[in-house]
Amino acid sequence: MSRPTSEQRLANKHAFFRSDFDKIQAAVRDVRIQCLSDRRFYSIPGAQWEGPVGEQFENKPRFEFNKTHLAVLRVVNEYRNNRITVDFVPKDGSQADELADTCDGLFRADEQDSGAQEAYDNCFEEGTSGGMGAIRLRARYENEDDDEDDRQRIAIEPIYEADTCVFFSLDGKRYDKADAKRCYVLSSMAPTEYEEEWDDDLASWPKDISHAEFDWNTPDVVWIAEVYEIEEKTELVHFFRGIALGDDEANELELTAAELDQPGKLEELTATGFKKVREKRRTVKRVHKYIMNGARILSDEGYIAGTCIPVIPYYGKRWYVDGIERCQGHVRLARDAQVLDNMIKSWLAEMASRFDIEKPIFTPEQIAGHAQMWADDAVKKYPFLLVNPILDAAGQQVVSGPVAYTKAPNMPPAMAALAQLAGQALEDMLGNQQAGEQLQPNQSGKAVELIQQRLDMQVFIYIDNFKKTVKRMGEVWQSMAKDLLVEPGRRMKTVDNADQTGTVELQKPMVDADSGEAYLANDLSRAKFDVVPDVGPSSSSRRAATVRALTGMLGMTADPETQTVLTSMVMMNMEGEGMNDVRAFYRNKLVRMGVIEPTEEEKKQLAAEAQNQKPDPNAEYLAAAAAKAKADEALAVARVGETHAKTVATLVKVQGEVQAGAIALADALTPGPIQEAPAKPATPTEFTQPGGDL
Repeated sequence: MSRPTSEQRLANKHAFFRSDFDKIQAAVRDVRIQCLSDRRFYSIPGAQWEGPVGEQFENKPRFEFNKTHLAVLRVVNEYRNNRITVDFVPKDGSQADELADTCDGLFRADEQDSGAQEAYDNCFEEGTSGGMGAIRLRARYENEDDDEDDRQRIAIEPIYEADTCVFFSLDGKRYDKADAKRCYVLSSMAPTEYEEEWDDDLASWPKDISHAEFDWNTPDVVWIAEVYEIEEKTELVHFFRGIALGDDEANELELTAAELDQPGKLEELTATGFKKVREKRRTVKRVHKYIMNGARILSDEGYIAGTCIPVIPYYGKRWYVDGIERCQGHVRLARDAQVLDNMIKSWLAEMASRFDIEKPIFTPEQIAGHAQMWADDAVKKYPFLLVNPILDAAGQQVVSGPVAYTKAPNMPPAMAALAQLAGQALEDMLGNQQAGEQLQPNQSGKAVELIQQRLDMQVFIYIDNFKKTVKRMGEVWQSMAKDLLVEPGRRMKTVDNADQTGTVELQKPMVDADSGEAYLANDLSRAKFDVVPDVGPSSSSRRAATVRALTGMLGMTADPETQTVLTSMVMMNMEGEGMNDVRAFYRNKLVRMGVIEPTEEEKKQLAAEAQNQKPDPNAEYLAAAAAKAKADEALAVARVGETHAKTVATLVKVQGEVQAGAIALADALTPGPIQEAPAKPATPTEFTQPGGDL
């Protein structure tokens, strides 16, 4: 049997993708329509009157007292005040890892360069209000204006209206869709724009396109989809370990058979000290990207960087019921209460405007000829108004006023109770904003924090779920970085947690200080880290909380050095216009005090300053004085030793003379010759005090 051609393979893929997408879209259609309706409800003027309720109030006042918008805005502001980022942590739990710090800096630099805050804000607001948002990671050229520069970085991009254009395959059950096999990202184009870009005639599309579950082509819009599909295959992997760092697994390389078969690859590994330690078969994931419309595959984009689908969802609240994924945001449960509140207040406003004064009621004979005057009175304010007299049966004029007056209707007791219930329901669903915004004069700071914490608990689920989204985004970024950031000697910008920029060199040859052996620093192909999202408290920014804590600690210590450190840290965390230079000054001060670990640039600067610094005259004088004192002390000790030695020599000489005199005296007193042993010279240890017995 012959293998299918490329056109046949793409045609089969397209048929499968269309069928798969129809099943997904049919399963989640109702949920996604509700998500879209919720986003319209809180954000678009007039959307709260859409549907049957608005039809009942046709040609009547329809006011909107949009409390849902303020509630969503509060949750969004809580997030914006406490940005969430990721931290790459070694899997063994060790704290010091230069490669992990490099990944942190590169990730923050990609966030800064690609304007990731817009993607985060859009994703969080759509998920919090409607129920679903999404973020996409994409490889882009670092210098798009230079055709010869093929170096790439990772961009974090927003996906707008994710509830209507992002669909994961139904096998994905996890929150972050890490287990999904396919993802479809839809985008709409005008028919003329589509035909211009893709050189495709819509009239040539098959008729069955219009009978599909999803309408790919309408008179106003043409839909195309980016399809990301996970492909798995089993391959033989060879493991090499470098002898430079001993048995450290971080220096282990994994090479596929195709990579190992590259010309000269095995010789290069052998020359650099790597040896093969084992091999095994494993399942490898790759992500294949296609672009399709309702009729065919427009483009086969091939494999993209990384092993993960680069689309990450965010759900405000999410669960499975009847095997279908369902989600909702902060608006869904408050819609009925908001509509009821609008209806009651609109009805009350209508009554107040229609029955503001009592209107007189006349017979036609009384008002004939004066109707216009009465109609213009509200504007012209006539000093008096005229009516026609009424005649009795005898033809006599009868003075008479209006027959009656209109009267404003009384508000039913149920209406007042209903208005109160609607307001209470909104507070229950959205949170009592007044409790957190109104501060009593004598209220303690602790009580304020407890109130704010209680409000935070009502919206904590949104912050916590977005933390899962950011965690998955860090995992996808790490997977893509291992494929993209591999050029030896490439210099890249980094950003630390204090928003200070730096530079790293990828795969930089280094020498281990302990073993003296060579290794490659900043080699992202070895990056295997756990991703930990970093999120602060929801009541206020982390900087403000840090300032409050440090200010409180200042009164707890009397040590001048500790007070200097705390004051400098307070100034480093202060927010305000023109504080960047102040924060830099106090950071530099703490670095020089040894409180903060300096960056590589700061280390070089300190070393250069140490070499170029002129010696202090006072310090030189004190050092010379100390050296002179030490020399004088050594001279005094030497003189004491010399004096002692002279004293010992003198005593020895005296002892010898005494012994010689004694021997001469003994010779004179003895009559015969005496045989004597040779005299033994005296030693300092045998010295006898003068005047003692010999």
